[in-house]
Amino acid sequence: MKGYLGEFEELVLLTIANLGEEAYGLALIRDINERAKRNLSMGAMHSTLTRLEEKGFVTSYLGEPTKARGGRKKRYFELTSLAKSSLTEMKSLRDQLWANSKIKLSV
Repeated sequence: MKGYLGEFEELVLLTIANLGEEAYGLALIRDINERAKRNLSMGAMHSTLTRLEEKGFVTSYLGEPTKARGGRKKRYFELTSLAKSSLTEMKSLRDQLWANSKIKLSV
């Protein structure tokens, strides 16, 4: 796997994939807080997104200004092909580990 992908970074990337065209900072925080029962700050999200962009896992672009944001633009995020291949490799590794584990899962 090219570059290290941490657990939280993986969670952010998968959330970007789930939100699609609505993947911007606050939407990411809300979704992760709800799904993962976390209490993320904007600072933590911002630093993670900056790191993911520096690593080449995401790209970003500015949307149109909105009245709700006082004329400011939202920054939207998209996965790169590197992110998609890294997530696929991570899922494959996790699937292999779960398949071979001695943990009895109750359904």
